[in-house]
Amino acid sequence: MIPEPTAAGVLAALRARGATLATAESLTGGMLAARLVDVPGASAVFRGGLVAYATDLKATLVGVESALLDRLGPVAGEVAAALAEGARQRCGADWGLGTTGVAGPDPQDGKPAGTVFIGVAGPGGAPAVRELHLTGDRPAIRAATVDAVLSLLAERLTAER
Repeated sequence: MIPEPTAAGVLAALRARGATLATAESLTGGMLAARLVDVPGASAVFRGGLVAYATDLKATLVGVESALLDRLGPVAGEVAAALAEGARQRCGADWGLGTTGVAGPDPQDGKPAGTVFIGVAGPGGAPAVRELHLTGDRPAIRAATVDAVLSLLAERLTAER
């Protein structure tokens, strides 16, 4: 089954495989989890989500290495990958999604608003990471990030068929 890059599409594909999903979100602040649980029957697949908005919670709640955060800051591809893997491990899921970035309007750590990193961790191989440069206001950047990480998961599920 090739999933549509939507919450309903990836949940259906995961359900067909008997697989589960978890999230670790920073800039999306729970929006990704909310999008998933808007789908009827999500509880058959979605185990839960962690919102680690503060940098220290990325380490203590999700398990991102403090040294990585100290070296790169919270907005980096490696952090998105670690968030995805941390969600997977902490929630006991087959797949994990991670989001981090700058929703704006102000830059953070020298990175302009719209700089976003998303990660997808699965049962095999290294996490997939994508860097995005989005435009728009905070709500638009956050919504586009949710769309992008669901699309990346759909791509990974298609590749793993």
